[in-house]
Amino acid sequence: NILEIGSYAGASAAAFTKYLPKSKVYCFDVNVSNFKFKSENIDVFGIDINNQKKVTKTLNKIFSEKNFTQFDLIIDDGSHNLRDILICLKYFFKYVKNKGLYIIEDYKHPNYYKYNRNIDHILVDQIFVNLNNKKSFTSNIFNDDDQKELISTIKMIETFKGNLNDSDISFITKA
Repeated sequence: NILEIGSYAGASAAAFTKYLPKSKVYCFDVNVSNFKFKSENIDVFGIDINNQKKVTKTLNKIFSEKNFTQFDLIIDDGSHNLRDILICLKYFFKYVKNKGLYIIEDYKHPNYYKYNRNIDHILVDQIFVNLNNKKSFTSNIFNDDDQKELISTIKMIETFKGNLNDSDISFITKA
């Protein structure tokens, strides 16, 4: 079970279902009018991740209808705005299975582009350093309990540079 946040036209979802034929992909995007791919293994939902009430309602519906409660893989390829990246990590990481993966694509966009740094907050790469060192950080999004939960449930954070100057990706493995 895969959740993709920010699916745009659905090419990634289509690739997952092709190369992982037993997978079921759930796509959340603020604008589903761009979505082009159809498959019985892809479900698309028009959702703004900042509408936590609708997100929770949709997740509860998926979990009750499909009889599972956590995803094997969650990919955040949403807006790349700092606030949205942090909100997604805070809200969705708890829905990753043990030994599952949480991926953030282009997580350093707020480092590179001022328009993606839409809040005054520690940047994602700095958060990763603190989490790897099991240290708390100042945040108006993650309270102390949120940070303790992340520290205790993250097994490993790996980051990689992509082919483009601004295409950094992170893989967070849940313990």
